Amino acid sequence: MKSCGKIADFIVLEVPCLRDGVADHIYPVVLNDRHERILVDCGYPDSLPLLEERAFCAGVPLDGLTAVIVTHHDYDHYGGLAALKAKYPRVQVLASAEEAEYIDGRKKSLRLLQAEAAFSALRPEERDDAIAFQRKLEAVIPVAVDRLLYDGDRFPWCKGTEIIATPGHMPGHISVYLRHHRTLITGDALIAIEGRLRIANPQYSLDIATARRSIAKLAGYDIGHFVCYHGGVVEADLSDKRHRHLTRCENRR
Repeated sequence: MKSCGKIADFIVLEVPCLRDGVADHIYPVVLNDRHERILVDCGYPDSLPLLEERAFCAGVPLDGLTAVIVTHHDYDHYGGLAALKAKYPRVQVLASAEEAEYIDGRKKSLRLLQAEAAFSALRPEERDDAIAFQRKLEAVIPVAVDRLLYDGDRFPWCKGTEIIATPGHMPGHISVYLRHHRTLITGDALIAIEGRLRIANPQYSLDIATARRSIAKLAGYDIGHFVCYHGGVVEADLSDKRHRHLTRCENRR
């Protein structure tokens, strides 16, 4: 699990970004074996050059990609998809059936609908930033989904990969479980803050109760490592009582 160095079954890329104007990182993952090279989530609309650089450094250049898995349709996870697909048109796009309608533009982004619904309650000084955020969401270019993914789907990638439905943050959110490596790629089902697992910001989770049930579901899997798109790699065991706070009504960050 390195951002650079020896090629492994999967590689965690540390990609710089600006998040709410603050320097940060996102952590896409490349699944790599003899037959497939699959990117899990692809960053913001302007992420492609940095993503290409980090993938090249890791020995898994994007010109060898066969597919991209989109965990959900938040713009920091799929905003760069149109640019990637334009440059590498043979890459297949995979997503859950629930998310596909938003990724391909048949339905309006749920995040945009959420932002529009909240606008009238904002203070005047907050509205310029809110409008700018809405414009960013509106500017994301739809991309056709080539293959639908379902809860429990299993693939031979990386000695055994399973798709786990983890709705809540978005209704069709999925996580990717690498069974042989006891590793879960969480999308936004979980994030990491200072090396500790957390639920993604509740104000952005469309159904926080469902999000907590998804985390409880994950506790039934043999997971030793979590790769959080926001926060990076964490070693943890969700069945441990120390993580029970993740399914409570409050989420202290």
